Amino acid sequence: MADKSPYQDSSVSMDRRVKDLLDRLTLEEKVAQLGSYGPEHLLTDGEVDHERAEELLEHGVGELTRMGGASDLPPEQVAEVTNEIQSMLERLGPGIPAIPHEECLSGYMGKGGTTYPQAIGLASTWSPELVREITTEIRAQLQAIGAVHALSPVLDLARDLRWGRVEETFGEDKYLAARMACGFVEGLQGDGPEDGVAATLKHFVGHGAGEGGKNRTSVDLAPRALAEHAFPFEVCVETANAEAVMNAYHDIDGVPCTSSEALLTKTLREEWGFDGVVVSDYESVAFLKDEHGVASSYEDAATMALEAGLDVELPASECYPTLVEAVENGDLAEETVDTAVQRVLRTKIRKGLLDDPYVDVDAVEKVVETDEQRVLARRAARESVTLLHDDGVLPLDDAADVAVVGPKADASEGLLGDYAYLAHNLETVEAGIDIVTPLAGIEARTGGEVTHVPGCTVSGPSTDEFEDAVTAVEDADVAVAFIGARSTVEFETAPDETQTAASTSGEGRDVTDLGLPGVQAEFVRAVAEADTPLAVVVVSGKPHSLADVADAVPALAHAWLPGEEGGNGIADVLYGDHNPSGRLPVSLPKNVGQLPVHYSRKPNTMNETHVYTDSDPLYPFGHGESYTTFEYRDLALVDDEIGPGDTVEASVTVENAGDVAGHEVLQVYGHDRNPPLVRPVQELVAFERVFLEPGESAAVHVSVGASQLAVRDRDLNLTVYPGTYELRVGSSASDIRASETFDVVGERKRIPRSSRRYFSETRVE
Repeated sequence: MADKSPYQDSSVSMDRRVKDLLDRLTLEEKVAQLGSYGPEHLLTDGEVDHERAEELLEHGVGELTRMGGASDLPPEQVAEVTNEIQSMLERLGPGIPAIPHEECLSGYMGKGGTTYPQAIGLASTWSPELVREITTEIRAQLQAIGAVHALSPVLDLARDLRWGRVEETFGEDKYLAARMACGFVEGLQGDGPEDGVAATLKHFVGHGAGEGGKNRTSVDLAPRALAEHAFPFEVCVETANAEAVMNAYHDIDGVPCTSSEALLTKTLREEWGFDGVVVSDYESVAFLKDEHGVASSYEDAATMALEAGLDVELPASECYPTLVEAVENGDLAEETVDTAVQRVLRTKIRKGLLDDPYVDVDAVEKVVETDEQRVLARRAARESVTLLHDDGVLPLDDAADVAVVGPKADASEGLLGDYAYLAHNLETVEAGIDIVTPLAGIEARTGGEVTHVPGCTVSGPSTDEFEDAVTAVEDADVAVAFIGARSTVEFETAPDETQTAASTSGEGRDVTDLGLPGVQAEFVRAVAEADTPLAVVVVSGKPHSLADVADAVPALAHAWLPGEEGGNGIADVLYGDHNPSGRLPVSLPKNVGQLPVHYSRKPNTMNETHVYTDSDPLYPFGHGESYTTFEYRDLALVDDEIGPGDTVEASVTVENAGDVAGHEVLQVYGHDRNPPLVRPVQELVAFERVFLEPGESAAVHVSVGASQLAVRDRDLNLTVYPGTYELRVGSSASDIRASETFDVVGERKRIPRSSRRYFSETRVE
């Protein structure tokens, strides 16, 4: 056998393999490594179109775009065509395999992929450990079909609730988002690059703060506010070693993120030390010309993006092929191309693609929709359900005659988020999974016949079925109404008031009104007038303004978008098989005019009111009721003085004072009594999910670093200032049960990156 070239030898150092391979590439082959193609380019009727594919892949390719998610192929067939394309690439050009990528925000977003709760629902569990379990299973499914790169998670902060993509986020708070995102990344990436799937942090940065709450609109964040939105990204780079980052679409103060060297090179690479690959949000390079207007041509756009630090153009090679001409014309240094190509090659070597890019097609069925995955999906669904209030209607009596009403009761697609496969392909394909609706879950739980009347549609003006629904409710012992919004991805058309199933949540579905779509609020009022106990469950990715609903009904819960086992998970909570343990990751407003209502506003924003509405949310961040009662006592600090480089150690006892076992989510907030600059009234610095049997208590110990209380000084240096601080402990941002003060003494201290602490440590005894 002939000796291997250095790049083919896995015993050779990474740097030598990359250099050896780079030196062998022509300019055209280098540029090809910065591009991508998907099934719309490479497949015809579900099979590889060899003639077209060989033409497009003549010089190789960087990534394969969503061979499962952008096709109608079952997982085994995705594995087959991916293997076939990888084999073709071995024969073409430089013989370098591609990096197949997929979306997986709520599970592998392809036909047959297990679908878990949408991100906002996962955030409601306040359980990074659960998220890590879920993404470990997602990793297995992705690897089975040949994918080694995932375009998830979303780290944007949900501050403007009009934004349709709120459902894709982990909520409004930077600390909660960072904790949940790290769990997501750790599960996907596993024990190391060679074993896991590269996670992609998106959208860098500030995407949730667009003007008007609209997708892709300009963002105007001052440096300190921008740093707050960047915090989850920074933490995932620094502590979870995220392997990929995706730019955001918008501009910040006139500079598009796609072409921002300050963000993609100086902050991300030079300041944070990120050494992975930066990929473009779909079509964002072309948008430098077509939307932002800062580029005069696609060649200009490609050059701007590459020079800023954006390595790979997704979802297809539209602009980056012009880089060949840009180099030949002297408009772009070939060394700049080389830098990006080296990052792509390094990723391919780390993932083992140069050694073996193929997967075992026969093994796919062993990791797709297993019994264990469905059990996990059900657990996640029930733990995400958040009880907003209950006047004794819940849990339901097993023997009660129940009426199930509302447009979301039996809508299988209504349980899934915008980045589930069905939401992307609603009109043309089957999901390939069994989706359990709330009606089906209740029927399975009761084992009996359930009266079901939708009453109205998700949107649209008709009230014709109101009377039938009211009658069904009047004839029952108890009723449950399921309401909410429909979630899909939609960019082209805006719904009108006559559509009965309009999408009003998800990417491209931004709103000016946070009320329930259509006549649903009127419907709830109608059935609430019946002399029958009524519980309302909101099944929606949208944080609606629910003041009228809350006033009208004795029990209200939010199930978000709970995934394929959502119906069973909801039934588990309604019947008390699971004590509701979800907690709000966003503050729910009384009406849209209150925005912003996030808990960590600055004092003047928090305290000033409108003429007819105060500044308090309807339900605060961290809120969630239970079928039991938790009491707090004995909050104590080990020291009442610490230095700026030290930690404050605290402990508090939590007791289940009721007669039902359940989870409490203990939350710790920090407050600076006299900050050097205007600061949020309080910020989350720790949390712990605690399970307690009736009468059981536990001591929760918390260690908070002084650097977690640091602020960016007038020169934007991260600094701990001496002064008096509070630790506040409670069950929501508004339900503080105890607080203690401590002093940071000594001189103010600038915090170097090497000693910055991002997360508190907690333990339960």
